Amino acid sequence: MRHINGAYTTYFNVKRSRSGHLFQGRYKAILVDSDAYAKELSLYIHLNPVRAKMVEKPEEYKWSSYPDYISDRKIHEWLNRDFILGYFGNKVSVAEREYKNFVSGLEGKESESPLKEVFASRALRTRVFTEDVKKNFVKIKEADKEIPATKAFTEEASMEEIFEAVDKMFSEGRLSRDVKQYLWHRYTSVHLKKIGEQFKISESAVSHAVSRVSKTIAKDKKVREKIDKLVNKLNHSRFKT
Repeated sequence: MRHINGAYTTYFNVKRSRSGHLFQGRYKAILVDSDAYAKELSLYIHLNPVRAKMVEKPEEYKWSSYPDYISDRKIHEWLNRDFILGYFGNKVSVAEREYKNFVSGLEGKESESPLKEVFASRALRTRVFTEDVKKNFVKIKEADKEIPATKAFTEEASMEEIFEAVDKMFSEGRLSRDVKQYLWHRYTSVHLKKIGEQFKISESAVSHAVSRVSKTIAKDKKVREKIDKLVNKLNHSRFKT
């Protein structure tokens, strides 16, 4: 990646008689909890050309590996499909078919990028995954807790802290319940399923609640300011930035 960002940019600029950056932003590597997010990331990537209205079907985009995953063409030798297809079946033909159904089932539907769940700009993970990484790979010193790369592995606000803070800021009702779900989901590593169990609703219902709050924040300045205050009260240093 360093070679592409540096040497290739220099080559391209000289060849095209131009100057400046060639790629948008710096290269960023994100640690991913594969069991929780791998399928969703693969889906999002393969539907990007459709979402950008470059093609109508993901298999129509010439630079995509999607046709390799569903055997619409001769598979590139360098492409390792086993990791993703392994989530859809042990038999290759079955996995290819199920993966195609998985992707086509969401064509034309709005979906949030799983990268919105990235915590502290460095990790896309669940609590179990976080604890495993902390135990085996990360040693955090007190002085390092404000470094973005380590924020993903520091203490999070608890459910009780979030609920208590929301109850003080919002009166009881649907908005209060939605905000609790929104904060719990957005600012901790707790998964949708656990949040749903707490509220006795489905994962999709939690997702809708989070979406409703996101839309309200975009339109309602007062709600946005209240939630900003909540985040600050819950110690923003423990949350993603």
